[in-house]
Amino acid sequence: MLKMSVQLENIISAYKTLSKIPSVAGAKLNNAGTKVTAKWSVRNLDKGKASKFASSYTLDSNLNVVDESDFGTDISNELLSAVSPRETYRALIREEKNGKEAKKQFLEVWSKKTLAHSVDLTSLDKHGDVYADSEFGGLQWSHDETALVYVAEKKLPKCEPYIKRKDDKPKNDGSGETAPKRGEEYIYRQDWGEQLGGKHLSVIVVFQLEGEKLSVLGGVPDSMCPGQVRFTPEGNGVVGVVWETEPRRLGLIFCTNRPSYIFECSLDGEFKKITGDGLAVRSPRFNSTGDLVWLQRKAGGPHHACHELVTRKKGSDTLSTLIEIVDSSVNISFGEASESFFGVYCQALPARCFTAAGNRILFSTPQETEVRSYVYNIDSRQLVDISNRAQRGSTSILDVRGDVILATCSSLKTPGQLFVARLPAESRETEIVWKQISSNCDAPPAVTESDVVYFELGDKPKENFTAIYFSPAVKDKKLPLIVWPHGGPHSNFVNAFSLEAALFSMMGFTSLQINFRGSTGAGETSLKSLLSRCGDTDVKNCKAATDYAIENYPIDATKVFLTGGSHGGFLVTHLSGQYPDTYAAVVTRNPVTDIASMFNSTDIADWCAVETGFDFTEKGPVTEEMLLAMRRASPIAHVHKVKAPTALMLGSGDQRVPHYQGLEYARRLKANGVATRIYMYEDNHSLSSLPAEMDNLINGVHWFMQHLKPGKTTDL
Repeated sequence: MLKMSVQLENIISAYKTLSKIPSVAGAKLNNAGTKVTAKWSVRNLDKGKASKFASSYTLDSNLNVVDESDFGTDISNELLSAVSPRETYRALIREEKNGKEAKKQFLEVWSKKTLAHSVDLTSLDKHGDVYADSEFGGLQWSHDETALVYVAEKKLPKCEPYIKRKDDKPKNDGSGETAPKRGEEYIYRQDWGEQLGGKHLSVIVVFQLEGEKLSVLGGVPDSMCPGQVRFTPEGNGVVGVVWETEPRRLGLIFCTNRPSYIFECSLDGEFKKITGDGLAVRSPRFNSTGDLVWLQRKAGGPHHACHELVTRKKGSDTLSTLIEIVDSSVNISFGEASESFFGVYCQALPARCFTAAGNRILFSTPQETEVRSYVYNIDSRQLVDISNRAQRGSTSILDVRGDVILATCSSLKTPGQLFVARLPAESRETEIVWKQISSNCDAPPAVTESDVVYFELGDKPKENFTAIYFSPAVKDKKLPLIVWPHGGPHSNFVNAFSLEAALFSMMGFTSLQINFRGSTGAGETSLKSLLSRCGDTDVKNCKAATDYAIENYPIDATKVFLTGGSHGGFLVTHLSGQYPDTYAAVVTRNPVTDIASMFNSTDIADWCAVETGFDFTEKGPVTEEMLLAMRRASPIAHVHKVKAPTALMLGSGDQRVPHYQGLEYARRLKANGVATRIYMYEDNHSLSSLPAEMDNLINGVHWFMQHLKPGKTTDL
């Protein structure tokens, strides 16, 4: 008992150390490219939530830091912010709570000397909450600095019961408000699912600085939900994305496959679709000449897949493709050599992604085991990798001003830091030199001294997949291994800093992050190969990666563990059932355990159909063939063979994989005599609230340490 207590205290201490490392939440360059304003997020354990703070860095003409802010400025209650084009103003949406009072939202506009405008949006009551999420949200200035545009929840008409005692005399107070609707207060309203609860129907809001005039823009059809809006270069309209809402709002977050359109709408309410039917689009951006670009793919199918980069020239209705969807890989030049490019898998372009001339666009995208950054020349149609090659890891572009680029770089060994570079002239982009400008808190030596190895796995060229092996720098000792497939399934692991991976390493565990076939960043053919093979090839890939690690690296084969959430949870519960003698213990978060029963209650019913090989439709009957295929592809089909002690971390508010999936699986485990523990958190699918994260990570590592083989416990 004493030894176990010491182990637990060591885990807690390691987590507390890692929790003090801040992460980059965003950063911007000023117009001259000589000042960086960064936003950071750091876990505040006493508050039970993250604190956000801002810092600044002044650069000289050689991009060296000559001045840095002394202390961070707390910006935790800022939802959105935007500096005007000529840097005259800074606008922000602020949310405040006063004791037990309901929250209030304010729109503030600051000049460099004072607060120029402040509007109590909640009291004004022209719309509901402002959207600040990654799917819909944004705060954008007009080019002449006279107006702002953002997205908010549409104000609902007032409702009342059929029977309500009130004054029978009609009121004529001149407010212009219509009488409350009777008997409609309980009508069901769909929202956009997981992590977008309460977002039902959005509206576009324009704020004119002169006269502090706030108006809801008309013209968008009632059946469509707008987001990602920005002013046109002329300022007489907006461009954005609208999503179809009928016949059903399927979950939107992490799902780039929802039917949608790029649209433009004049300030007079004249609405026009720019893209056609059957597409899923996102991230519209204007260059300096008024050309519009965006990301585009076919609607439906897997939740995330390869995108093409599409453009419309100013003054033209003709659309053309700049970067096509890549089936496997294409060669792009790098100096005298060449390297593989697997396609565009980012979920958004940087808010400012063009060079000053407007003919070069910059973006970042996962590529197998890293996030890599590129510059694409629209005129020459040349694509060049400009990632930071001074260190192995991931490079993500944050902002572009003129020829100055701001990015964050990190690896499993090094937390994210800010880097700047000056983009060389056309055709010389490979000469780029990156300079680090921030140094916010290094990882502990146990993490920085760990080893990172990329695995290229698969016996045939068309069956290749990758994995990342992250191991403590320990010699002459076999270590326990944590096998860790990602969720999605159409996402991927990259060599970027992860608190969870760092915690495993600090506690003496090697981890193996597996990008099975079907992961993003490896070509469209590989991604779609998983459809109808879910629960089969992905499981076999994970077992093959496990075997490869055990055979080729110093791994104790009696101490191989499993962890994973969502589809990763689906895979680890499959592995413990299909290979019961290989794995010693399991920790799983919100796992999919029975696709057939999930089909009726998740916000992503299409996932259940598509991944098991069927077209998604809610018309007509649900066939027995489909339900049987879903059940056969599920871990519940193998639960009776499981031997490994299993801990399940579940979110009571999970709309994506409802928590009863885990409860049903746990009941089966217990009935079969398997050691089982359930943790239930008041959280959603990601379990990312700080109290939930802290508890499930600490308990997860502790679960593994408790189930190291008796008599063979590794000296940790």
